[in-house]
Amino acid sequence: MAFLQIKNVAIVGMAAGVPKQVMPTISTTSKYGAEDFIATTGIAEKRYSNDYTTSDLGQAAVEQLIADLSWDKKDVGALIFVSQTPDYILPATSCVLQNKLGFSKDCYSLDISLGCSGWVYGMSVASSLMQTGMIKKAILIAGDARKQCYEEADQLFGFAATATALEYQEGAEGFQFHFGTDGSGYDAIIKPVGGTRNQVTAEDLIPKMCEDGRMRHNFQTQMKGMDVFAFGITTAPKSIKKLLAEYCLEMDDMDYFVFHQANKMMNEKIRTKLKLPEEKVPYSMTHFGNTSSASIPITIVTQLKDRLACGKKTNFIGCGFGVGLSWGTIHFVTDNIVISNLVEL
Repeated sequence: MAFLQIKNVAIVGMAAGVPKQVMPTISTTSKYGAEDFIATTGIAEKRYSNDYTTSDLGQAAVEQLIADLSWDKKDVGALIFVSQTPDYILPATSCVLQNKLGFSKDCYSLDISLGCSGWVYGMSVASSLMQTGMIKKAILIAGDARKQCYEEADQLFGFAATATALEYQEGAEGFQFHFGTDGSGYDAIIKPVGGTRNQVTAEDLIPKMCEDGRMRHNFQTQMKGMDVFAFGITTAPKSIKKLLAEYCLEMDDMDYFVFHQANKMMNEKIRTKLKLPEEKVPYSMTHFGNTSSASIPITIVTQLKDRLACGKKTNFIGCGFGVGLSWGTIHFVTDNIVISNLVEL
């Protein structure tokens, strides 16, 4: 069973970086108008820019968070970078960021190529490294900025990167996880070319009309919408219930359930299946779109900052699900967490 429990590690801070440029949802397709798109997805606008990479946004978020925490950069012992839009095929972007951020050369640096479930997986990797106390402080960067080649701006996906600060604390409650993978659905969300399986040709970069009325080429993300919808509304509730049952946690004791911000229709199906009140399920997709692995922490940063300022302990369930097909659920508690103001570049 894919359960994992980590003790003695706590989240002490979160930050998020986005481009300043706001892209409102407009009627750009022949099949769906703006009003229909907003009603279905819940996305009224997103952040978009061709000027910044995921690492640029992540670096800005980390710099702000470290300043707010008053951390010494040399004390950061691990840097985990979760993204499907790295700076280069090689080297790992975490290595580039270690230098740019001024972290010690003794810093453990690692890239993880995951999408919607990536923040939860990143949390498990970072906290596992820290649980013995050999690494005292770590930074997890998660997000995506889809600018690998020219493409028509996608109405669904927004640019964002987040920074989560973790600290070894003897006696901290830590985290409980549930994970799952179904690789038989690998092509439900896929960028068909660009890897070693299918290398890019000139023809692959020629946009073609797709079923949804948008022009896409083969180096853009393609999705089987109904397959992904069915996967999300089935898998997420099951994963959450499995985690709660495994660790004897009560649904009613949770203060917030923060889901991957896939789209409003899908997330509302999940919420109603779990019989959760609206006030316990915050959404950031309205203004930031689907932000991939950044979506859980950016929702906390932008929607819950003021509510967490009271300083009391807060119980969270976070659930990410999507490309892979991959999913992960985490239970964590925050106490006097530092939430930085949104960083806009």
